[in-house]
Amino acid sequence: MKLASTGSHVLRALVTGVAVLGVGVVTSLTTAHAESVNSYISNQKIGHATVTKSIWSGFPKYKYRNGVGKPEGVVVHETANATSTIYGEIAYMKAHYSNAFVHSFVDASRIVNIANTNYLAWGAGPAANQRYVQFEQVEVHSKSAFAHEVANAAYYTAYILNEYNLKPNNAMSDGKGTVWSHNAVSNFLGGTTHTDPVGYYASAGKKYFGQAYTMAQFYEQVKRQYNLIHKTYETATYQKGSGSETAKLSSSYTKYRLYNHIKGTRATKKYTWTRSKAYTGKRIYIDEIGTKTKAKSKWYRIRFKKSQSAQKYWVYSKAIDFGTLTFNKNLTLQKTVKSTSNATTYNHIPNTHYLSKAVGNTTSLRGQTVNINCEGFRTIDGVKTTWYRVVPTSGATYWINATEFD
Repeated sequence: MKLASTGSHVLRALVTGVAVLGVGVVTSLTTAHAESVNSYISNQKIGHATVTKSIWSGFPKYKYRNGVGKPEGVVVHETANATSTIYGEIAYMKAHYSNAFVHSFVDASRIVNIANTNYLAWGAGPAANQRYVQFEQVEVHSKSAFAHEVANAAYYTAYILNEYNLKPNNAMSDGKGTVWSHNAVSNFLGGTTHTDPVGYYASAGKKYFGQAYTMAQFYEQVKRQYNLIHKTYETATYQKGSGSETAKLSSSYTKYRLYNHIKGTRATKKYTWTRSKAYTGKRIYIDEIGTKTKAKSKWYRIRFKKSQSAQKYWVYSKAIDFGTLTFNKNLTLQKTVKSTSNATTYNHIPNTHYLSKAVGNTTSLRGQTVNINCEGFRTIDGVKTTWYRVVPTSGATYWINATEFD
């Protein structure tokens, strides 16, 4: 097959089977001043481009590997084409995506995301494709341009790690981690034989800085960018619920916005309420709570449809009405579970700000007398339900609806 001159490294290598830049040449290079490129980036105060999302709907949408369902790291590529441009590469990849494609492209001044990173791309062999976000670097041709491209590539790698709650971990030496070169994939995961971007980094570093640039140095730049991101953003702790709990939008919900992540914990996208046809009292479904580490403010991940595959949003707690919840504590009661009882037991009272999870069933307690140390009352829309906290002879306490007792 004859390929256009602007075709990407991934696509050309997959179709032709030709390896780019022999490993022997690459590994023979040494680095006398290991931090030259990274120091130049710091000394020149080189920043990074913002991520431009230009998602093309024509790319297929396949899930990451079973049991994980999200990216586990990032694979770094380069195009191996000295004359192509970023938009030429993008156009060519769209035209030939059935052979190969990546999620994003980077050059000295741009980071362009063309495929949804929530779905896999195919550019580094079957094992890597089902695990990692992948991006291509376009070859650039000056000292400044190469430094800017490295800064952009390192930032994008750190950005993706942060986006998916991953931490930097260099996979290049042992095949275990979150930051991969295509060369490392070839060495440890197989399904491909390519060595990029090792050769490009080595030759560009030697040409513009007097010594080869290495993936180890690139990883140091990724860590620097990751740490800068985390100095900017606040951390949060997360607790998942059953996924089926409900509440309502409060009368003050319009004072707040919907986000794809907790505001202030990472780069976020915000949404208006109109797209969800929101109104005071509208039922919502909740599956997770997040608490900011410093501010201690609480956020909930909600959706507007019962289906757990529906789009999810994060919203500040004051936008949600859970009704009222009161307790009669320090009780010493004994009650008998009905002989016909068949109800779920929970770690908290369901449909409250605590978020609950099912922990068992009352069928195993039928006819038994249990100890109770707290009574809880939840009221919403004028409907009051009563719950009892059971103290078992061993293990953690749990809550049972009062209707399950004689």
